[in-house]
Amino acid sequence: MKILTFSTLFPSSVRPSHGIFVETRLRELLKSAQVEARVVAPVPWFPSTGARWGEYARFAATPRREQRNGLEVLHPRYLLAPKIGMTAAPLTLALGARAAVQQLVDEGFDFDLIDAHYYYPDGVAAALLARHFRKPLVITARGTDLNLIPQYPLPRRMIQWAARQADASIGVCAALMHVLGDLGIERARLHVMRNGVDLQRFRPLPQAQMRAELGIDGAPLLLSVGHLIERKGHHVAIDALAALRSTHPGARLVIAGEGQEHERLLQRARERGVADQVRLVGSVPNTELLRWYSAADALMLASSREGWANVLLEAMACGTPVVATCIWGTPEVVTDDAVGRLVAERSGAAFADATRALLAAAPDRLAVRRYAEGFSWDATSQAQVRLFQSLAGAQAGVLRHV
Repeated sequence: MKILTFSTLFPSSVRPSHGIFVETRLRELLKSAQVEARVVAPVPWFPSTGARWGEYARFAATPRREQRNGLEVLHPRYLLAPKIGMTAAPLTLALGARAAVQQLVDEGFDFDLIDAHYYYPDGVAAALLARHFRKPLVITARGTDLNLIPQYPLPRRMIQWAARQADASIGVCAALMHVLGDLGIERARLHVMRNGVDLQRFRPLPQAQMRAELGIDGAPLLLSVGHLIERKGHHVAIDALAALRSTHPGARLVIAGEGQEHERLLQRARERGVADQVRLVGSVPNTELLRWYSAADALMLASSREGWANVLLEAMACGTPVVATCIWGTPEVVTDDAVGRLVAERSGAAFADATRALLAAAPDRLAVRRYAEGFSWDATSQAQVRLFQSLAGAQAGVLRHV
């Protein structure tokens, strides 16, 4: 079976961590040996690779075509205009990608199905492409695409249209599929297929050794991982660290990620009097995160929105318990107090209380690892294969009778 994976969320040689969760699911699916895939991962058009343009320059530097881990990936350009970008993006995305998709067909890759990721604008654009190429369509929802964007009237209507065009929708957690159900989409076409965790990449390493290598002393080490944006809650983690001083005065917080909140987070640490206990280490390659997870005593995830937070499973696969906001798919990831704590209130005080209780309980790291082992990719990959085969087979039957 040949599938075309379509998403703006996919790594490239110039942005190797961008959308890595989409690449991971596809790579796991390919291990089934029942699927062949090509990837069309459009990037916004930008005219210059000059260093002064920062992230925008990376768009221009992205190769038009490349090989990643044995996958053929095309990066066509699309227009993302300021101010009107949000509403026009599905159309410009589809128009920009159509020639690249046709190129793959002309080269002999006449795919059976479009596997799209992220409902808006990607899923809407994929629905336009599916109609043009007369192919079945599956759209996977991942978080903000359904727990935030439908608040805007026009994108909500486009999401509803795309969901009706799609032969099936997948949610990485049940909460996301409830959104589509509430938008009037037939429940029989909604499927929950959770993300797994790469249990070979994320594995426990000796904690003392990792602390020594990373320059961490023996005090409790808390870790917060993700883009430096407000909704990831790194500022809440800083507040929690300050609130922990009464019981854990030597605790440290390491924040791994990069983004627009960098200076604000440093300022917050100064205001809370914990500047010397907070360390921002920048973006850490996915392959290196296990060292930080293994060194930490707890991962803190104070997000305001999450679909399925991969960092929680990654940390637990390394034996590290977690403290996380009780939102969306997170209660489906953390179901046992023996591996973590869920926090109802997104505040420093609430996270400090939960972290204090977790540190006092001192969860067994081997038990935390065993819990994560229940989230391998096998079940999800096989569920995808069954769904894709059923849709491709149905399409073939329709074409035989046309």
